[in-house]
Amino acid sequence: MKIRLAALRVNVGLSQDDVANALHVSKSTVGKWENYKTSPTATQLQQLCDLYRCTLNDVFIPSKLSKRE
Repeated sequence: MKIRLAALRVNVGLSQDDVANALHVSKSTVGKWENYKTSPTATQLQQLCDLYRCTLNDVFIPSKLSKRE
């Protein structure tokens, strides 16, 4: 399954800086999550869902539907 964090972030009108400040991480950390280099912890993932006003089901999309394999 692929994560679509960047799209969710943009949909609520937040920058990577906004997210980084809200979660007390660096902007580069947010970028790494969005570019599949690292993954947020379970706690951070829940915080992202709260911030993006979405559910975990909204965050993950099946690999078949994603463009990146």
